[in-house]
Amino acid sequence: MTVNRATITSAWETHCSEGWPTFASPNQGQLMTLDTVISGCVVFFLDSPEGLDHQRVEILKDCLADLEEVTSELETDCQPYFVRLHRLGELLLATTVTA
Repeated sequence: MTVNRATITSAWETHCSEGWPTFASPNQGQLMTLDTVISGCVVFFLDSPEGLDHQRVEILKDCLADLEEVTSELETDCQPYFVRLHRLGELLLATTVTA
């Protein structure tokens, strides 16, 4: 699958159409931060003709690793939101490899 701006835009629109899940977790603050940072990288990518810079790529990699670790501990019904967020971040990283 070729990842381009259209792919990211579509995945972003899908993610934005879903509301923040209702759940109780001691990691909720961390998850909000991860969501905010990954979303910020997506918006930066979509607004910038150059794509992500090296610093944002490294931040995104760290966020995805943290997100993967925390998502497995969540209630099953709220996991799809964070799995989708993780996939969005992976797609974004794929654009930096192929760009």
